[in-house]
Amino acid sequence: MTKLTGQAAIVQNLERQIAELQRQTGSTVAQDEIKRLQEQITSLRQAELSQDKDAWTRVLLARHPQRPYTLDYIQMLFTDFTELHGDRRFGDDAAMVGGFARFEGRAVMVVGQQKGRDTKQKLLRNFGMTNPEGYRKAFRLMALASKFGMPIITFVDTPGAYPGIGAEERGQAEAIAYNLKEIPKLRVPIIPVIHGEGGSGGALAIAIGDHVLMLENAIYSVIAPESCSSILWRDWEHKQEASRILKLTADDLYRFRIVDEIVPEPPGGAHTDSQAAAAFLRAAIEKSLRGLLLLPTEELRRRRFDRLRALATFVKES
Repeated sequence: MTKLTGQAAIVQNLERQIAELQRQTGSTVAQDEIKRLQEQITSLRQAELSQDKDAWTRVLLARHPQRPYTLDYIQMLFTDFTELHGDRRFGDDAAMVGGFARFEGRAVMVVGQQKGRDTKQKLLRNFGMTNPEGYRKAFRLMALASKFGMPIITFVDTPGAYPGIGAEERGQAEAIAYNLKEIPKLRVPIIPVIHGEGGSGGALAIAIGDHVLMLENAIYSVIAPESCSSILWRDWEHKQEASRILKLTADDLYRFRIVDEIVPEPPGGAHTDSQAAAAFLRAAIEKSLRGLLLLPTEELRRRRFDRLRALATFVKES
């Protein structure tokens, strides 16, 4: 049998995942994931990713199945990672990972959302969509880091918070709102890294910090392009136009001062050379952390609150 390589292998892998999801579960979340995978296959078959990096191209790159995930970056960037579990209220959430680690020899706390690559992992990680216990775990670890004077680095990569009935019953909205209220009060440097999908409040709940980094081909938006298209046009056919008007690219968000720095990726995207992507990210984190550690605690918090208040400033484009 001929071994497939490149795009053909990716398409084959996505088709296999769709078949496994159809056999193993009939949940709404799984059906949405199946539809997303089918859309991705269609896009991959239509053409190679364009070089002009329009908004929809960025969406495809951010969702690329071979793109490094949070645990990949943790392995490449940190040493002595010790994962911690549980929110001390309900249970553990595999879609949110975190624990102690060392970055360039310094003790830090790492927290981030984790997706799965094969069907088994996708189900275990709930497709990267965090439950309320995941957000509570994230804040528990961040508060622990603040207590011991350890900088915090968060990795954002999620389609959004899990919208299931159980999540709502356990206080999904309250868990996100609590994080938004309490994280700014922490007394240590916080560096959020948006490296894949930054989806809605599910991303924002761990993306508050002092210096927000965003990878060149990541996206960050209040809603997914497909969902936006479904609301405005009653179908998914306008997803490319929705991507453009949502202003979800790193360039857009840097211009609006939502993110503070764009981290470059290797030509073609982070999935083409994960080690090179990690090297770019390492340099950006090290530079940001070095500057933030020089600030007194109260100055750090003052700047953080000033940064958040500035997000409510409206500008009129000419």
